[in-house]
Amino acid sequence: MYFDNLPQDRKILILSEGKFGQLTSKTANAVIRYQPETVVGVIDSKHRGATAQKIIGCGGDIPVVGTLEEGMQLQPNILLIGIAPGGGKLSGDWIPLLKQVLENKLHIISGLHTLLCDIPELIAAAREYGVEIVDLRKIPDEYNVVARGLWEQRKPKTILTVGTDINIGKMTASIEIQREMEKRNHNSVFVATGQTGIIIAGRGIAIDAVISDFIAGSIELEIERSTQPDTEYLLVEGQGSLTHQGYSGVALGLLHGTMPDAMILCHIAGRDVDQDYRKPFPDLKKLIDWHESLVEFYKPTKVIGIGINSWGLSEREALDAAYNYEDLTGLPATDPYRFGAAKLVDAIEKYFAEREGI
Repeated sequence: MYFDNLPQDRKILILSEGKFGQLTSKTANAVIRYQPETVVGVIDSKHRGATAQKIIGCGGDIPVVGTLEEGMQLQPNILLIGIAPGGGKLSGDWIPLLKQVLENKLHIISGLHTLLCDIPELIAAAREYGVEIVDLRKIPDEYNVVARGLWEQRKPKTILTVGTDINIGKMTASIEIQREMEKRNHNSVFVATGQTGIIIAGRGIAIDAVISDFIAGSIELEIERSTQPDTEYLLVEGQGSLTHQGYSGVALGLLHGTMPDAMILCHIAGRDVDQDYRKPFPDLKKLIDWHESLVEFYKPTKVIGIGINSWGLSEREALDAAYNYEDLTGLPATDPYRFGAAKLVDAIEKYFAEREGI
């Protein structure tokens, strides 16, 4: 729905100026990780001459260039803004650069809260040079809808990833679970709720840009539109965190719009305080109880596994962390990107089989 007018043969140049790194370019990293064949290069003068593999540990020989001019030598047809400035707002310094992008006849994909289509000089340039500006956080009018309780008629089993913090791998866990389900011949759908997930899935709704009254209704609608007659599982990408003061609202709205049958709790191994406010996390078992109780008012649900982000740990340390979380919670735990999601999908299959008395 967002990309209908873009080239099917994507050749993406990613703008990550000054921010390309493991924890500072989430959108760029995910596209490189899951769709590397579409990426021709990354702009970041700080790492000019390096490769994506060297900087973020994936992407192979995708080159990092220092300027747009250098990037144009790679023959891109799309520029993706691969980082999010503070608050997702566009810096005024970027407008001349983005105008130059359009003058080079590149389409632009942006997930910023600042909508590029609201900037007259960029829209004028896009029209003049015959290219598209895609604002992933521009919410279609039909998604401004109050929840109607569609979950009561929903047939597919619905799993939501939730988290102890922001930016910890909820999208990655959902995608990896969906990939493992495909290997097992389950008909499953990844439901994207953030700009990065939308790029990967090709559709979705940027839930953090929705008016607060419509958060639950918008994800309910997107789930309905993503469901096919043969869909067995819906893997809904989580956002925010109930324990994060700034983004708890979107987490709760998403929870109540999804009404999950089960949840996977995501956590960064070894992190004891939240990313932004430096507040200590509650005990994981308490967090599990919170998530379950907020849904159980409406329907039965359980957290059935722990998805770990083990970035910065050795393989041995990551495995030890998983065992420790298993001992603490009594639930299977693994880093689904590093070790695969088989353990989590085993837990999903077991949970629903037991619930259905199979």
